Amino acid sequence: MCYIKANPAEIEMYAPPNKRQPDKEQPALYLVPSIMSNLLNPDAIFSNNEMSLSDIEIYGFDYDYTLVFYSKHLHTLIFNAARDLLINEHRYPAEIQKYDYDPNFAIRGLHYDVHRVGLNDFILNIVEGLSVVPDDEVIAMYDGSHVPLEQMSDFYGKSSQGNTMKQFMDIFSLPEMTLLSCVNEYFLKNNIDYEPVHLYKDVKDSIRDVHTKGIMYRAIEADIEKYICYAEQTRAVLAKLANQGKKMFLITNSPSSFVDRGMKFIVGKDWRDLFDVVIVQADKPNFFNDKRRPFRKVNERGVLLWDKIHELQKGQIYKQGNLYEFLKLTGWRGSKVLYFGDHIYSDLADLTLKHGWRTGAIIPELRTEIKIMNTEQYIQTMTWLQTLTGLLEHMQIHRDPDSQLILHEWKKERKEMREMTRNFFNSQFGSLFRTDQNPTYFLRRLSRFADIYMASLSCLLNYGHDYTFYPRRTPLQHELPTWSDQLCTGTFRIPFLQEMIQIK
Repeated sequence: MCYIKANPAEIEMYAPPNKRQPDKEQPALYLVPSIMSNLLNPDAIFSNNEMSLSDIEIYGFDYDYTLVFYSKHLHTLIFNAARDLLINEHRYPAEIQKYDYDPNFAIRGLHYDVHRVGLNDFILNIVEGLSVVPDDEVIAMYDGSHVPLEQMSDFYGKSSQGNTMKQFMDIFSLPEMTLLSCVNEYFLKNNIDYEPVHLYKDVKDSIRDVHTKGIMYRAIEADIEKYICYAEQTRAVLAKLANQGKKMFLITNSPSSFVDRGMKFIVGKDWRDLFDVVIVQADKPNFFNDKRRPFRKVNERGVLLWDKIHELQKGQIYKQGNLYEFLKLTGWRGSKVLYFGDHIYSDLADLTLKHGWRTGAIIPELRTEIKIMNTEQYIQTMTWLQTLTGLLEHMQIHRDPDSQLILHEWKKERKEMREMTRNFFNSQFGSLFRTDQNPTYFLRRLSRFADIYMASLSCLLNYGHDYTFYPRRTPLQHELPTWSDQLCTGTFRIPFLQEMIQIK
């Protein structure tokens, strides 16, 4: 670890290029690591737990945002349809029709305070309506920066049994968060007295009705090329697994005709031949817990049959059912099964905790965030931010006026740079995965319930059938980083070997 005296002349050498004086002699080495040639691969698979694909015999999939991805038009459709339902069925002011969907407003994983009408990422950033709440108001609102456990959402992120926080975890929730904020904004701007709990319930019901009343399904089926992103790699993944002799199944909450139409578009008319079992309208997560619901067969016309199910046949579509009956009829067990889904709670949590399946999370936002992290601007900003943090930690022992003045300026600059790094991803809430030094609540759940995670299923094409995923060993706060970790991390940079010759 390096230490330096706290005076402006010597501190100058640690400033990034835009902070240095042009007439100063530049040092031989600059703090930014030479990692531009070793950037993260956005098509990689990342692991939370060690897992070998050679141990996996059965692959399972969710449908929405796992096998199929949707275009930007879908969230606009959901937002507009739910907004119109609020006006026409819940008697909300017609003026809210002026609000349009903003795809850059919200991110997944946010909590919504049902009683205080705010979205937050715990608890550093809070938006009330469409406006960011100043820090001092946040502290006053919550009597600090702590939210009691009893106010938090339940196991599945829902607000129930007195919990006032609802967590939005799936991609379909982005229009819901935006609509909640828009209606809140309208009421606040027009000084209209309203009950936040009623607003939350009405928006929730309107979003639900867009799905359950078939509004979304009919729109997608009527213009499938507009709403579904054609991905030939989905078929390539399924074909690869089939050629390796793997069993495959599909468990989705979506209806039969909708899934059939979409799979024919992205995979082909023979898509059912690739799957050993297909289950629709499964009602996850209840599917994983409720033992009472039997399977029902769906015939070619979409009619539900009444005969008892003694086996799950390949090429046939089944509705409802439960996991316990599924395991009994298939004989598939535990660690031989790898299931992919985009919803950490509804798709993955129960399978990990109760049934011992291996799980893979599909996180489409991952690709965008990695591309941002690979930019030179981001790397330089983060390197200098980490350096500033280290300088503050080690120089705070100096109490003389000059040192205190420099420390004050560093704190101010660090605050500005933290805001800058947040804005790289989202101007309101920052990254889906990180809030400053700490992982987000979303990432904590992801780390707990997903063995591996990736941007899309196509990432599997980059790995062999017997590939083993190893999680990176990250040093704990009380552990020393390994030599390789210190090359690119820590307060000051340890140069790569080929550069050490330049240091005298």
